[in-house]
Amino acid sequence: MTQKDYRVLLYYKYITIEDPEAFAEEHLALCKEIGLLGRILVGHEGINGTVSGTIEQTDAYMEQMKADSRFNDIMWKIDEAEGHAFKKMHVRPRREIVHLGLENDINPLEITGDYLSPKEFMKRMQEDNTVIIDARNDYEYDLGHFRGAIRPDIENFRDLPAWMEEHKDQFTGKKILTYCTGGIRCEKFSGWLKREGYGESVAQLHGGIATYAKDPEVKGQLWDGQMFVFDRRRSVPINQVEHVVIGRDFFTGEPSERYTNCANPECHRLMLCEEKHEAFYMRSCSDDCRRAKRNFFVEENGWTPEQIEEQIAKIAQVQAV
Repeated sequence: MTQKDYRVLLYYKYITIEDPEAFAEEHLALCKEIGLLGRILVGHEGINGTVSGTIEQTDAYMEQMKADSRFNDIMWKIDEAEGHAFKKMHVRPRREIVHLGLENDINPLEITGDYLSPKEFMKRMQEDNTVIIDARNDYEYDLGHFRGAIRPDIENFRDLPAWMEEHKDQFTGKKILTYCTGGIRCEKFSGWLKREGYGESVAQLHGGIATYAKDPEVKGQLWDGQMFVFDRRRSVPINQVEHVVIGRDFFTGEPSERYTNCANPECHRLMLCEEKHEAFYMRSCSDDCRRAKRNFFVEENGWTPEQIEEQIAKIAQVQAV
C-alpha cells in the first residue's frame, strides 16, 4: 500500500499553560515556519489541535512538541491524507479548550473516568449492565457511532450535562462507557459523570475513536458508519472489517455519508446529502432557506426569483408523493 504524502495530526494535552496569549503567538509562528495548516486552541488548561502537513512537516512538529517537557507524552492520532485538510493556520487563545458549559468546571488532571484501551473498551461494550454514551454532537453520531450507543439529543457539547440530568434515571446502577473523536471531550464529561455520581462506574475510550480505528487487534469493529472530523475531509472510515452505512440523506432518507452545509449562510445547517440530490433541493434545508436573502447555491448558479419559485414548486410535488 503506497504511503500518502500528507498527514493529519489530532492531539490534545491537559496541562497548565501560564500565558496562553503569548504561547499562542509563539506557537503560530512555529507552525507557519514549519508549513503546517490547521486549528489549535490554547488555554490555561492545555492545548487542543488538529494540523495537516507533509510527512516531513508533521514529523518536525511532533519533534518540536516532544522537546517541550509539557508535551513530550502527547498521544498523537495520525491519519494519512492526499493533501492539506485545512485552508489556513490558526492558533487561538481560549478561556477553555473544551467548553462543557459548567459553572464549576472539571479539571481532568484532578478527576476523570477510568481509561480503557481499545481492546478493553470493545470487551466492556459487550458486557451486561453497560451503557455507552456518545459524547459528541447529534450530527456526528448520525454519520457513525458504536453499535448500541446512546444518542444524546444535543447540537453542542455544552448541552450534554442538561440532557443527562433529564435522563438520569436510566443510568442508575449502570456501568457507563463514553467516547468521543480524540478523547478530549470525554476527559471532562467522564469526570463530570463521576463527580455527579452517575452510574456504578464510569470509563472512557482512551485516545477516542481515532485511536480505536488504528488498533491492530480491534480493527474498528463494532463501529458502524464513518467518523465525522472537523476539517475538509468531513469523514474518515473506522471499521476495517465491515462497513455499514447508517447515515441517511436529509431529503430522501437514502443511505448517505456525504455532508454539506445549507446554502443559506444564516442557517449553514449540516446535512447528509448525496450529490445527485444537491442541485434538485438547491442545497437548502427548507423553502425559507431557498428564498433567503443570500443563498450560495442561487448565487453560484445565477438563478432568478422565477427559477427559484419554479424549483420550489417541483420540490413540493416530489415531497407530496
